[in-house]
Formats: sequence, structure tokens, C-alpha cells
Amino acid sequence: MTQTDTLRRYDVDWLRTLAFSLLIFYHIGMYYVQDWGWHIKSDITFRWLQEVMILTNTWRMSLLFFISAMVLSLVLKNTAALSLIKLRSNRLLIPLLFGMFVVVFPQVDIEAMSQNLIEPGVFDFWTSYINPNTDLLTEHHSSIGLLTWNHLWFLPYLWVYSMVILSAHSLLASFAAQLNEKVVFPAVFIVLCFSLIACWMWLAESFPVTHGLTDDWYNHSKYMLVFIAGYLFARADNWWQFVIDKRRWFFLIALLGYSFIIADRNGGFVWLASQYQDSALVQVFYGIVYSANHWGWIFLVIGYAGKYLTKSNRILTYANKAILPWYMFHQTVIVVIAWNVKPMAIHPAIEFFIVLGGTVFFCYAGYELVKRTALTRLFFGLKS
Repeated sequence: MTQTDTLRRYDVDWLRTLAFSLLIFYHIGMYYVQDWGWHIKSDITFRWLQEVMILTNTWRMSLLFFISAMVLSLVLKNTAALSLIKLRSNRLLIPLLFGMFVVVFPQVDIEAMSQNLIEPGVFDFWTSYINPNTDLLTEHHSSIGLLTWNHLWFLPYLWVYSMVILSAHSLLASFAAQLNEKVVFPAVFIVLCFSLIACWMWLAESFPVTHGLTDDWYNHSKYMLVFIAGYLFARADNWWQFVIDKRRWFFLIALLGYSFIIADRNGGFVWLASQYQDSALVQVFYGIVYSANHWGWIFLVIGYAGKYLTKSNRILTYANKAILPWYMFHQTVIVVIAWNVKPMAIHPAIEFFIVLGGTVFFCYAGYELVKRTALTRLFFGLKS
């Protein structure tokens, strides 16, 4: 291996940092991309952004779950599962609740104002937002009123998947050891591709994506598959080294998959697309392309990180501590800045850098504030 088990896996740390950083660019892109709904939209949108964002759209959240499972798997080598249950619960559920009640609500407020559904008034809106029996915006209620987790949906999903893995850790660890000895990675890649195809063909149409946890069964099938794969992968030294050595092949798979998707979106395969509804074989073919693209990109970035991102520095040391508060802050900050900058009618190229720079600044300032007291550290999932 590039790094032995006795050392911290800096490539995994870098992957986690880069994957979460990507969310900032992606969510700013959602403000400008044409035809894709979001909390607030620029008056000037661009269709070509769809092609750029599709590059990561099918696998960016899967990568986060895969990396999170790898981290959990590596930590379990030296930490008891029972203690990790308590630790993960504190560091995921408390920030989730605080984020829902305090951090997320400006997104809901601004979205409603942008649609002319409410009048300005932050405190009045917040008191209604936290009241599950409020009569404000009743058509937008869930079972808990206006209260929502928005972009923080990753936290409850991660907690649930972590509890499943921790409960079955002994069995999975034994299974991982046998797989590492007996199964070569190309076979694993094929199994992962066809497993994802099965999830898509059986569940995607019946259970569209909601991020609602209790009714999001297609997402659960996909992300739980990814999470278990990440746990097993982190314990299979032979697989990991194979992905690092063959990273260029995964680059080719990912590039071909993305090229086909973009060409198909722009009418490059009209005859094939016309057969989709009536041909199970064509549907399977599309499934193979999308699944290979999904896993190709994941193992591409893991392979290149394992080859080149093997050392720490001050940026990574900072990011390992600050990543959860930044994640909690970033989308609310983007929405607030975009809402306040929008009336100025600045050219999108300049506006983009204002939103990006403001997001980085306020996420940095927010972390510097919350890390200074025990209570705020608890609310943002930081170590005491």
C-alpha cells in the first residue's frame, strides 16, 4: 500500500475535504443552472451548466458516503463499535437538530420571500418555522410543519447507515477478510455495477428521490450499497492497491461514461433513446453506462488520491477539524448572499466570485466563532 495501516490515511482525509468543497461549487451552480429548481434562482441562468454539473451529479453524494464508510471502517480497527455508536450519535444528531432549528431556516425564509409568499420579518418567520402547528405556508408543510433539514439530509442518512454497520461490524469484518483473500477487484467492480443497476431498475421509478429518510427507498438502496462497499473496500488492501495501480483505466471508464451521457442528452443517439421505453435490453444498456460511470468516477478519484495525496499539510489539518461546521453553514450562506446580491444586477461572472468569496469568508468566520465555546462545539459536532 502507499500508506500502511499504522499511519493515518491522508488520501482519505483529502478526498473527504475535496468532496465537501465540491458541494460549495455545486450549490452555487444550482443558483445559475437553467431548468433545475432550487431555493433561489438567478435572473440569468445557463443551460451549459447542466453539462458541467452532470459530470459529478450522479456520483458526488455517493463519494461522500463511500468515504464516510471508509473512515468508519478504518477507525473500527482501533476503536470499539459501542463507543463509536455514542460518538457518531453525538456528532451527527446534535448538529442535525441544531442545524434544523437555527442554521437552515434562512433558506426556507428566503425561498418563500422569493416566491412572494410571505413578507420580510426574520424573527416572525422563525417563530412560525419552529412551531409544528403553524398555519403559515400550510401547503409547504411536512409532518413537522415547516421545519426541515434541507442540505443537512446527509447527516441523518449517515447516522442510520453507520448504526447498521456498527451493529453488524463483527460479521462484516470477517466477510471483508475473506473477500480480500478470495475475490479480485475486477469481479467486485462488475458486481457493484449490476447491483446498482438492480437498485435503479426496481426502485427508482416507484420511489423518486425525496431526502425524507422514511420514504426514500431508492436512495437508501443506492447509498447503503455504496456505504457497505466503502466499509469493505477500506479493509481490502489488495483492492485498494489495484485501484491505485489501475487508476488510468478507471479514468477511461469514467470519461467514456460521461461522454456518452452528454452526447445522449444532446441527441447523439436518437435511435437508441427512442427504443428506451419499449426495450428492456436498451434499459439495461443505459443502466450499465450510468452505473459504470458512477463507480468509475468514484474509483478514479480514490486511485489518484492514493497515488498523489499521501501527505498532510496545514490546509488538511485545518479541514479535518472545520469540515462539519463548513458543511452546515455553506448552503445557508450561499442563499443569503445570493439573495442580497441579486437586486444589484451584477454581471454573473462577477457575481459568482462575490458569492463564492463571501461563502468562503463567512464559513471561515463561522467556524472561528463556534470552535471557541464548549456549547457551540457541541452544536456543530466538534470534539470537546
